[in-house]
Amino acid sequence: MLDTNTASFIIKGASAPLRQRLLSVPLSRQAISVLTEAELRFGVARKPNAPKLAALVENFLSHVSILPWTSEAAAEYAALRHSLEKKGRSLTNMDMLIAAHAKAAGATLVSNDATLLRLAPLVKVTDWTGPAD
Repeated sequence: MLDTNTASFIIKGASAPLRQRLLSVPLSRQAISVLTEAELRFGVARKPNAPKLAALVENFLSHVSILPWTSEAAAEYAALRHSLEKKGRSLTNMDMLIAAHAKAAGATLVSNDATLLRLAPLVKVTDWTGPAD
């Protein structure tokens, strides 16, 4: 599951390492959360005079699977938030929701966000913006 930062990198022109990783994973195995869709659409709404950005976002959304929010994702969110709060850690609400959605979907979250990368082992997370391991 590609997080919002990764989706933004793809829309703006992926780095060579990210492009290689994307090409190495079948499109049928790549997805975003409906929450990432919401964040991307919010970014477009904030820039009404950027029709090129709107077109790029729509093109991206037309080619990627968008996973719906489910009751399982809600349960994972509650457990993840509780676990992090007990440890005195926090994430933005959207990051926590997207991470929980990835976990509920049995997906690895693809992100270069340092805060999300520190969620391991609670959530499977990896960074595709650097060289492949």
